Amino acid sequence: MRAPALIALFALLASLAACSKQSMEGYPTLLPMDEILTDQPLTPDPAPELEARADALRARADTMRSQ
Repeated sequence: MRAPALIALFALLASLAACSKQSMEGYPTLLPMDEILTDQPLTPDPAPELEARADALRARADTMRSQ
């Protein structure tokens, strides 16, 4: 009964050690909450481009409905 518990413990410790050796490349840097929760608008403002895309999609949908 003691051997399976030791094997399981060894496997758990080995898996934890393997996970800790991974590099942090590719992960975004964390921002402070003060920068995230600001009321400043995004630069550049994405709204005009998104509205133009939405209008184009609506026009395309209307064209497809009328066919």
